[in-house]
Amino acid sequence: MKKRLGIISLFVILFIAFITIWDISYLTGLEEAYIPIEEGNNTMHIIPSEAGVFKRSEHALDYSNMPIDENYQRSLNSYYENRAFHGAPPSIPHPVESERGMGGSTCLKCHDNGGFVSKFNAYAPVSPHPELVNCRQCHVPQKTQSLFKENNFGKVNAPKVGDNNALLGSPPIIPHQIQLHENCLACHAGPSAPKEIRVTHPERVNCRQCHVLNNKETTDIGIFNRQNPDEE
Repeated sequence: MKKRLGIISLFVILFIAFITIWDISYLTGLEEAYIPIEEGNNTMHIIPSEAGVFKRSEHALDYSNMPIDENYQRSLNSYYENRAFHGAPPSIPHPVESERGMGGSTCLKCHDNGGFVSKFNAYAPVSPHPELVNCRQCHVPQKTQSLFKENNFGKVNAPKVGDNNALLGSPPIIPHQIQLHENCLACHAGPSAPKEIRVTHPERVNCRQCHVLNNKETTDIGIFNRQNPDEE
């Protein structure tokens, strides 16, 4: 009887140990990479800069073996024309299915994994953040192709391709912010990627191993006062 109780107790202990270790491992897997906050340092940009980098890695080999469709390539000019300024969310250049909807599964039908959309005769750009389903919170439809009223907002120039290498032949640095752009392959691989920034090696999914952020110091320009164009 004592032997039987001992065996049962051993199995109970092993089962509890298994559940405890599995729970710790599961919770550790849910943790996102983060930048530690240093006390007294208020200049850091606290973003999960590594989260999401590998989310599209399952498509890497598909992108690598996919032939380039020369007839329907996007360019950087068309890429930036669809934005109010460099770094702004792209506008929606086509009619939306529901004006009352926030996006979600409606937008992700085409923009989750891309593909050719015969209705618009183009490849749908892949969203780098499909987990953010309130698409219309940032992306708005185009209502006009021209300005409603002229303004004097300063134009932000987009980074030029080929001007951001530390040395000749070295990997280019990342000239834009990482937040909301964590999935590198969403914009830099596949048929919807602008031809100027499409990578030749999408199968190397660890992009941040060679490409680092542009951490150049910025200069404080002081207080910006907007000038009313009617007063000129």
